[in-house]
Amino acid sequence: MGSSVLIGILITFLVIILVLWLVQRLPIEARMRQIVQIIVIIIGIISLLKYLAVF
Repeated sequence: MGSSVLIGILITFLVIILVLWLVQRLPIEARMRQIVQIIVIIIGIISLLKYLAVF
């Protein structure tokens, strides 16, 4: 049980990093890129908290 939670957290963290990297590569203006990055980070934090059984 503990190792599956750890693997889920690790995979979620890696997906967040990958999506943030892909957002950096998009040819959009800086302000819009920053908004998308904040949204991705918030969604990532919420999904990490679900793995930790906070929600």
